[in-house]
Amino acid sequence: MSHHLQMSTGDMRTVVRLLTTVEPTPEQQRMLGIVRERCARTDARFQEDGRDGDLSVRQALDELLDGTYSRDTDPAYLHAFHAVVACHFSDVTDLGWWRRLSWFSLVDDELARHGVPFDLRPSSFLFNGPPLRLPHPGGIAPSVGRLPAPRAAAVADAYEAVLPRLDPEYAQTVGRFAEVLRFEAEEWESARRLGQTLDTIFFWCS
Repeated sequence: MSHHLQMSTGDMRTVVRLLTTVEPTPEQQRMLGIVRERCARTDARFQEDGRDGDLSVRQALDELLDGTYSRDTDPAYLHAFHAVVACHFSDVTDLGWWRRLSWFSLVDDELARHGVPFDLRPSSFLFNGPPLRLPHPGGIAPSVGRLPAPRAAAVADAYEAVLPRLDPEYAQTVGRFAEVLRFEAEEWESARRLGQTLDTIFFWCS
């Protein structure tokens, strides 16, 4: 089984406010309508693929908004959270398909060998979970990760510094992340000068 990794950028505080508000504003109500449509499309796609579960993504969203969960373990909650993020964040950047997610642990080890600290290695931000406590998805995927947008430059700097010394097997992966995070660092600087608050780089693995 291969895993698809994607990345987008936005203001995570907007997402958290939407999920925790008691009385949604008219704009939040409008966004919730869009999110519910996205959840319904996800449910339809899962049904077509023959992998619809007992809990629909649409129902998981309602429980997420209510803050009361009917299950301790179910991937529908994470899919519902992803739908909220996707409706607020930028278009996704495709980071590719990966045969096994344990590969990133090996990349971590290679970077550690060259002095890159833990909080800049891929596993520290690719799979560190959502900002809210959600029921466990019950498997390796889907999974989410977050990197504070102001940290993108530090990650890109660290990767670019060691890239010439890495084993070629790892250099392709590290080079790709250096490239996209350098771009995100520059975008964050531009947005900051314009007074925008794109505070989070979001990673989704399915």
